[in-house]
Amino acid sequence: MRAVSCVLVAAVLWGTVGPAQIWAGTGAHPVSLGAARMLVGGAVLAALMVRPAGLRTLRLPGVRRWVAVGVVVTAAFQVCFLQAVERCGAALATAVAFGTVPAVSGVCGRLLRGERPPGRWVAGTVCALAGIALMLLPGAGGRADVLGVVYGVVAGASFGVYIAATGELGARGADVGAAAPVSVLGAGLLVSPFLVFAPEGVVTSRGLVLVGWLGLGTTALGYLLFTRAVGRLSAATVGTLSLTEPLVATVLGVVLLGERPGPLASAGAALLLGGLVAVSVPGRRRPVKGSRPQPAGG
Repeated sequence: MRAVSCVLVAAVLWGTVGPAQIWAGTGAHPVSLGAARMLVGGAVLAALMVRPAGLRTLRLPGVRRWVAVGVVVTAAFQVCFLQAVERCGAALATAVAFGTVPAVSGVCGRLLRGERPPGRWVAGTVCALAGIALMLLPGAGGRADVLGVVYGVVAGASFGVYIAATGELGARGADVGAAAPVSVLGAGLLVSPFLVFAPEGVVTSRGLVLVGWLGLGTTALGYLLFTRAVGRLSAATVGTLSLTEPLVATVLGVVLLGERPGPLASAGAALLLGGLVAVSVPGRRRPVKGSRPQPAGG
């Protein structure tokens, strides 16, 4: 349950990204904003978590390619997610993105590690996806944009692959605590040219405050909690727990941004919460003689 709590807190922090982006109203290009967020957050994470011994583990056979995958999908997530928020709004973009995560992370866990998602994951994911489908229906209160939805799906798929890549790094003996800062900082450097070509809105007072929150609160602290817990839970469970993010984004959209979801969206949020409860509560298992107890996440 400690690992579950860490993932949930990280998801709550990540759920503030879209609302903060809209509420600040800096006018910054989403990709430039994402680059600044990753450079600040990655630098802080590196100072807190990276040690020479940990970096050496990232050069082990079979590890380097997963480090590269982590960098690419982290960059893809930032680029696509912030653009989805700009086009669709905080609640809808976050719902689309993280509605994609459990399916992708569960499939990756099955293909890469042979994980069999527990029954609670299936039930929780079905509830969560049904809730997101309700939020996307006409009249649910969102402003659907086709390209924005595509950006959201790609962002969610990227995060699902990141979850699986993190698990693969840990399984191959890599220091996951060192891999996270490398992924975030590397992704920031990968898209940093946008800061040169589109710096508007980033270097203003409001822009700097927004970058500070996104870099320190949602990236540094969020990834710190996430990396400490992800290795103790199955990829499928982590993906479904991450659905806390759209729930938080929806609540903040109502409270801070004046978004007023209709009855369908409210029912969708309730289904999302039901899915989270289903996957978070540890099931009771009868111990088998000679076997070791399994983690709560399955």
